[in-house]
Amino acid sequence: MKTNLKILVTGGAGFIGSALVRYLVNETNHTVINVDKLTYAGNLESLKSIAGSERYHFEHVDICDKTALEQVFDAHQPNVVIHLAAESHVDRSITGPAAFIETNIVGTYTLLEVARHYWNTLVEPAKQAFRFHHVSTDEVYGDLEGTTDLFTETTPYSPSSPYSASKASSDHLVRAWGRTYGLPVLITNCSNNYGPYHFPEKLIPLMVLNALEGKPLPIYGEGNQIRDWLYVEDHARALYKVLTEGNVGETYNIGGHNEKRNIDVVYALCDLLEELAPTHPKGINQYVDLITYVKDRPGHDVRYAIDASKIAHDLGWKPQETFETGLRKTVEWYLSNTEWVEHVKSGAYRQWIEKQYG
Repeated sequence: MKTNLKILVTGGAGFIGSALVRYLVNETNHTVINVDKLTYAGNLESLKSIAGSERYHFEHVDICDKTALEQVFDAHQPNVVIHLAAESHVDRSITGPAAFIETNIVGTYTLLEVARHYWNTLVEPAKQAFRFHHVSTDEVYGDLEGTTDLFTETTPYSPSSPYSASKASSDHLVRAWGRTYGLPVLITNCSNNYGPYHFPEKLIPLMVLNALEGKPLPIYGEGNQIRDWLYVEDHARALYKVLTEGNVGETYNIGGHNEKRNIDVVYALCDLLEELAPTHPKGINQYVDLITYVKDRPGHDVRYAIDASKIAHDLGWKPQETFETGLRKTVEWYLSNTEWVEHVKSGAYRQWIEKQYG
């Protein structure tokens, strides 16, 4: 594959997307076109470090907008697409599923159609080298409760939430476009990501920021839900590995080999904060005292766990971070990047976006 690709990344202002964009700009010679609608979790402050690069371009576009997407493809002539744009929070999908259907299903369909028609205009060898890499989740596989099994690339789909159902639908669309139209597609399904720049509705940043303010640390049920945790920068490296070395039509599961109960993750965070931020909020003796158990959410899957042996065997990828090293880096980042945190909490990042883009 060419060493100077034009890579179109959808959702590049999101958590995983921004990690991928930073990696591509900092660690490769490729040009990146970031296509993002800038919904509530899209934060261009996460890309400040590379925003001035001549190899980075931003397009404020909704993937459901076919005309705008066609204009982006025509203007930038990408060699490959990495599709991350999605609504991704399970709780929000339960209270407002419509946005998940629109973005994750209709948006993926629209992007596939624009990419397919663009791909058909290419001449060799560009047509042969084109890739459509769809980034998905292990939640499409459902629940591993009561077993010691792991999700493999052939595990049957059994999504539980509107979020995971919408992602499962998008996976099926991508495979269908590969099989029916010959579009050169790749799919990856990842486990729970964590790391710097994570929007604070998610478990780890929520616990860190609440603890620092002396707020309750809400744990669903008894906190016995098990997740496999993947450091986001390891995920970015894996996505690039699949894009450049993966076999067309294949699915690759990406996991961190770190199965942890939610309650144990919170205990580990409290221990790290005792070390790194020993001055407690007023009235708090120790961070662990803030743990509060709340009613479990509907349809909450008990266990996810990824078998990542295929990507290790076929492509030579393995995570560089253990859960302990990755968690420490994450907490240290939040403690050192208070401006980013404050802008997210106050909504200042949204005010700038609205001023720039409406």
